Amino acid sequence: MTKREFIETVVVTGASAGVGRSVAVAFGRRGCKVALIARGREGLDSTRREIVRLGGEALVIEADVADAQAMVAAAARVEAELGPIDLWINNAMVTVYGASVDLSPEEFLQVTRVSYLGQVHGTLAALRHMRPRDRGAIISIGSALAYRSIPFQAPYCAAKAATRGFIDSLRSELEAENSAITLTMVHLPAVNTPQFDWARNKFQHKPAPVAPIYQPEAIAAAVVRAAEHAPREYWVGSSAVKAILGQMLMPSVVDRILAKAGVGNETGDEPDDPNRADNLFAAGPGDPGAHGRFDRRSSAAAFPFNPTLLRAGVALGAAAAGLALLAAVVRSERRGSALRSSPRLITSSAR
Repeated sequence: MTKREFIETVVVTGASAGVGRSVAVAFGRRGCKVALIARGREGLDSTRREIVRLGGEALVIEADVADAQAMVAAAARVEAELGPIDLWINNAMVTVYGASVDLSPEEFLQVTRVSYLGQVHGTLAALRHMRPRDRGAIISIGSALAYRSIPFQAPYCAAKAATRGFIDSLRSELEAENSAITLTMVHLPAVNTPQFDWARNKFQHKPAPVAPIYQPEAIAAAVVRAAEHAPREYWVGSSAVKAILGQMLMPSVVDRILAKAGVGNETGDEPDDPNRADNLFAAGPGDPGAHGRFDRRSSAAAFPFNPTLLRAGVALGAAAAGLALLAAVVRSERRGSALRSSPRLITSSAR
């Protein structure tokens, strides 16, 4: 796979906390000029200070990815102040923990607007500038849940699946015009971010990630690798690979496993405050940082698996099986033809 050597200007949405913050810092550490987009000013300013301490340059843009025109304006500002956008990373998300029947239409809509349409708005804003140059890369942060939905996060799972559908359609459209712009999805496992303390929660206990858990810096390393190599997809961490393959091979079994696991699979032992603020409709106050409360249980490394290798292996196996079957058919036909054309054998069989 060809390695992209030159990335100067990077845009990261959802850069005020969690994965987005770690990704932004990782590119800042590499000397990139990084535009930081999110709703929370305090978190954005903190991310900018961290990048500056590392010797990088950062531009803070307080904006909501759910607002398409705000993304158009953000992209234009980046181009004017930092230069041509080489890489746009769609990362912003919100979610709600709860059974689907307990969620309001407004909650479904808001998760869709941010976690799905936010990716669409960011991508299209970036393409306004990349297509005339026929150059650039867009990375969408996805999830294993884009392939295998889990209970109690239906709007979020649906948003991730919708994003995968959008990116696949767009990829074909770009290929149809022979575009050099690349699209990559990086599908994540459970990550130790602040979302488990600021997401809207309908349950009595605090939300918790499904183990194994990975640190956001491990995800940032995978995203940097994706920027360098531009694969179609990365599945990050063994749990993401298992979830996706499990869905492909035995979805009904996975349905039953998740049903049996129930609410306890996504909540911890700590009671949650039903009156606490959440970030569904507005950014929460303060600087949430990159990490959540699961440092002791989180791994610092996560291997980014390229499923193209798996598909190539399956294709080679299928091709080998097909060739073997074809050879067997040819041999069988030859034997049948020999039997029909040999007078001695025909006479013998007629006795």
